[in-house]
Amino acid sequence: MATVRPFKAIRPAQKYADKVASLPYDVMNRQEASKMAAENPYSFLHICRSEIDLPHQKDPYDKSVYEKARENIANFLDKGIFTQDEEPALYIYRQVMDGRVQTGIVGTVSVDEYQNNTIKKHEFTRVEKELDRIRHFDVCDANTEPVFLTYRDDKRIRVLIEGWASGRKPTYDFTGAGGIRHTLWVVDDPQTIESLTSLFGEIPSLYIADGHHRSASACKVGLKRREETPDYTGEEEFNFFMAVIFPDADLHIFDYNRVVKDLNGNTVESLMEKIKAAGFKIDKKGEDVYRPEAKHCFGMFLEGNWYRLTAKEEIIPDHVIDSLDVAILQNKILGPILGIEDPRTDKRIDFVGGIRGLEELEKRCREDMKIAFAVHPVEIEDLLTVSDNDLVMPPKSTWFEPKLGSGLFLHQL
Repeated sequence: MATVRPFKAIRPAQKYADKVASLPYDVMNRQEASKMAAENPYSFLHICRSEIDLPHQKDPYDKSVYEKARENIANFLDKGIFTQDEEPALYIYRQVMDGRVQTGIVGTVSVDEYQNNTIKKHEFTRVEKELDRIRHFDVCDANTEPVFLTYRDDKRIRVLIEGWASGRKPTYDFTGAGGIRHTLWVVDDPQTIESLTSLFGEIPSLYIADGHHRSASACKVGLKRREETPDYTGEEEFNFFMAVIFPDADLHIFDYNRVVKDLNGNTVESLMEKIKAAGFKIDKKGEDVYRPEAKHCFGMFLEGNWYRLTAKEEIIPDHVIDSLDVAILQNKILGPILGIEDPRTDKRIDFVGGIRGLEELEKRCREDMKIAFAVHPVEIEDLLTVSDNDLVMPPKSTWFEPKLGSGLFLHQL
């Protein structure tokens, strides 16, 4: 059963919330972060991407970068930009994007339940990215950004959350980058907190939607602190890490598309013949953008034209992973025909989140790529099924929007 605990959040004073809030650390590079924060001394990018305040430091993983993040947190607290709640609370966090609403709970979850797979995963992690956030969390003595979790919708939790939010004025309510509205309520009533934690305690599993590296890093920091505190009781804050937990019914997964640099020695004609031989029906759609309308349909953009590729039933495996469209595309076209054997490391392939639109695929094909593939989005139930079976999604399978606002809450370890 899932543990969700209240905590004493470090968070922006109300008047600074809209200025502090930023995109997550991992959706931009250093140059983009510098530009975003250039005219805003309150931006959380000064903490989650603190290398922007050290222009002389070229190594983003140098010890000085993490020390600068810790220094900036202390400065925000000293100046009253940040405050810390005096009593543990849960937080209702709502995001609205293009009229679509997702409402969840911010709390802390258990390191042990990450270890025993009560908190389920669907991605591999990379060691270097884990090490970065381990150092960041450890030096800052805080989970500085939350993990994005989901659960199978529970009407009782939804009713309790909506009842609290509908009857009270929010602590924060502003529109941030990308037109995303962020609204937050502090749940400080002990009885309501008890009700929510009890209901989550009846949920068999939580699922990582986004933030596998943050989860793994937060867990390893907690285990490191245990080694350093041999008489730990299990109740210390380092035994828990911060998460935003949304019901699955609220979430929207965008497509995650592919662009490839060349045709791997094929002509257009030979490529088409090989795709047909691999088990796809090809329909030319012309110059107008074609978006796949169903599972097992793909868009292909090549030399100014869009094509619909439809996988024939006989090539669709009866397997939870191999039947995903991203897997069919990799196993039938990208690997055997275009020579992309390992999409995690091959420099000839790149990935484009669906939030950028299919026009971005056309743009990339005009600039630096030769061919693009548009994929029908993975469904949330597919992700949950993969996680329940302790399997791993193919790389770059899911793109969640909206992204969580960073800087609205920190969890002190």
